[in-house]
Amino acid sequence: MISNDDFHDEIGNDHIGTSAQNPIRPDAFELSDEKKIELIKKDVESILLTLGMDLTDDSLKGTPNRVAKMFVKELFGGLNPVKKPNPSTFENHYKYGEMLVEKNITVYSTCEHHLLPIIGRAHVAYISAGKVIGLSKMNRIVDHFAKRPQVQERLTMQIVQELQRALGTQDVACVIDAKHLCVNSRGIKDIESSTVTSEFGGKFKEDKVRREFLDYIKLDTQF
Repeated sequence: MISNDDFHDEIGNDHIGTSAQNPIRPDAFELSDEKKIELIKKDVESILLTLGMDLTDDSLKGTPNRVAKMFVKELFGGLNPVKKPNPSTFENHYKYGEMLVEKNITVYSTCEHHLLPIIGRAHVAYISAGKVIGLSKMNRIVDHFAKRPQVQERLTMQIVQELQRALGTQDVACVIDAKHLCVNSRGIKDIESSTVTSEFGGKFKEDKVRREFLDYIKLDTQF
């Protein structure tokens, strides 16, 4: 009989997501960022000391504080809904009715199973139903949802759902092609492999429209 620890290790090692939304506790934002940094700093100190590191060394003295600030302010800053970008939209006055594609958006995220980087590119498209969104806002939406402990499938879905909400249309698509350092640098240590995920909404479920999008981003993967 498999133990709970073995079961949870198996889920993590196989990079299986278990929830469509980030599993965040209801009290997640009761502490200030400053208090979180203070607590995480102590935890990082404990980890390094347990590993046998000498924290009196000038190179390591500031590491716990640097890591704590990085976690709260940068790597996982997208957890805080206050930091969510305002995806301002505009009326499509020029009546552009074809596909708009923003490709090669840089993705820096963190695998929630091993807290190692996910690095890749996102390709996002939509067909206006009366509204358009600033191009930089598409990048900011990708970046916001990436800055969380993530699984790539969830990240892909969240980007599409946020754009659908902002634009008032189901006609949104996203493909992410990324390397997971939890696969590339540990475990199987396959440095060549990458993971491709996709989410197609509305008209993008139609083969012709989906194929046009994939042609734009020059991705040969079959969906």
